[in-house]
Amino acid sequence: MKIISWNVAGFRACLKKGFDEFFDKENADIYCLQESKVLEDQFSYNKEGYDMYLYPAEKKGYSGTLVFTRIKPLNVSYGINIDEHDHEGRVITLEFNDFYLVNVYVPNVKRDLSRLEYRMKWEDDFKQYLKHLEEKKTVIVCGDFNVAHNEIDIKNAKANIGNAGFTYEERDKFTKLLESGFIDTFRYFHETEEKYSWWSYMGKAREKNIGWRIDYFIISKSSINNVVDSTILNDVMGSDHCPICLEVNLK
Repeated sequence: MKIISWNVAGFRACLKKGFDEFFDKENADIYCLQESKVLEDQFSYNKEGYDMYLYPAEKKGYSGTLVFTRIKPLNVSYGINIDEHDHEGRVITLEFNDFYLVNVYVPNVKRDLSRLEYRMKWEDDFKQYLKHLEEKKTVIVCGDFNVAHNEIDIKNAKANIGNAGFTYEERDKFTKLLESGFIDTFRYFHETEEKYSWWSYMGKAREKNIGWRIDYFIISKSSINNVVDSTILNDVMGSDHCPICLEVNLK
């Protein structure tokens, strides 16, 4: 099974930048998109052979998640069953025979860190949600986690310590999530590779490859041997993020 995850920074905008060609070329079984920024009545994109699941934020033009899958899920749910967190369209969960697939767009703490306290609450509640799912079967989580975990995951680490996306608090929560029984699949297969999934639009950052790795596929530790590879498709344009890809032997 091939799964793609991509923060498209606005689905309609990404459509104008080659998304359809990318979709056809990759021929993935499942596409998990974040920051879709689209409501159902603004949506007209359909792909033959794929089911579509959209979870928009209540606020127009903000956040949102979207999934295309040609493998019919047993069940689909939206949010994490906590009202405080379930107004921004951030989580879609698909249940398959062997596993749950969770598409997530983790809240940004904002440049001034004004949402850091909320983010800490989100992290704890989201981890609890995942561990509850894991009681039943393997969990794969993909999406934009809005944190560069370690210094290898960011080009200018020293200069960014304490900045949004690289605070000790955010990094510690990601560490605790992994310690609870999950594996960062890219780092598992590419232990020392410095590769990024997001670049600022400022200062030709992408051209200079001054980036951050903030998009992840993580999987229940018990199923890591089912993963074939985890890659970053950093040559794909269309957003300030690039897609990431997981190949896994699960159904």
